[in-house]
Amino acid sequence: MNRRELLVKSGLFLTALTLTPSRASALGGVVLETGTTVPDFDLPGSSQSEPDRKQWSSRDLRGRWLAIYFYPRDFTGGCTIEARGFESLHNDFLQAGAEVIGISADSVDDHESFCESEGLSFPLLSDPDGTVSKAYGSWMAPYSLRHTFLIDPDGVLRERWVAVRPNGHAREVLDSLVIFQSKAGV
Repeated sequence: MNRRELLVKSGLFLTALTLTPSRASALGGVVLETGTTVPDFDLPGSSQSEPDRKQWSSRDLRGRWLAIYFYPRDFTGGCTIEARGFESLHNDFLQAGAEVIGISADSVDDHESFCESEGLSFPLLSDPDGTVSKAYGSWMAPYSLRHTFLIDPDGVLRERWVAVRPNGHAREVLDSLVIFQSKAGV
């Protein structure tokens, strides 16, 4: 290769390095950008704290902070660790004015059994065809991917975690919530 070819190729390479995509992509689709309004949802689910409730709507949750975590499957190792982490800090989230919601493709019956088995007091919502998971960029059929989204009371995405490691993740989300609230003077 002569010098001119090398410069042309390296120039193209350097140009390619400086380009940044306008939207973040991850395994599972285009992940929502922070600062954007999140898509609304209406999903069936299960909650031990509200046993008679069968449907959850994001519109009903406006006015409160919301931590939505997507996860692959009930009763699996990582998903159990993650759910237990959020449950252990659930009262702290509530005291900070935040709701916690888990979403996966599992059925409402599976969620009910999982909530009962693990003593989960926050709702688990069923997204069997991945409609909501896809909207958040968290879907690889037939499962939701392990992503988490922290949403402010106006429905704006403030923080996102992609390809989450379950150990200690709930604490990380709670710490971010507290930081955002302190910046906002809450």
